[in-house]
Amino acid sequence: MAKFTAPRAQQTLTTRKPRNPHVAPCLKRSAGRHGPSAGGKRQQAHQSLQRELRHLHELSP
Repeated sequence: MAKFTAPRAQQTLTTRKPRNPHVAPCLKRSAGRHGPSAGGKRQQAHQSLQRELRHLHELSP
């Protein structure tokens, strides 16, 4: 003889919060400064000046 069993309570799955749609495109972009910094510009100018002075010194008798 079969024994009657009550139906089990269904488990409900908790849904996750939806992902932020703006995050993925942001991660693909390269963030940061737009161009060389002021210190880099000064260093480059100093190096080019030294290069020119060395070149003039080599040309002088």
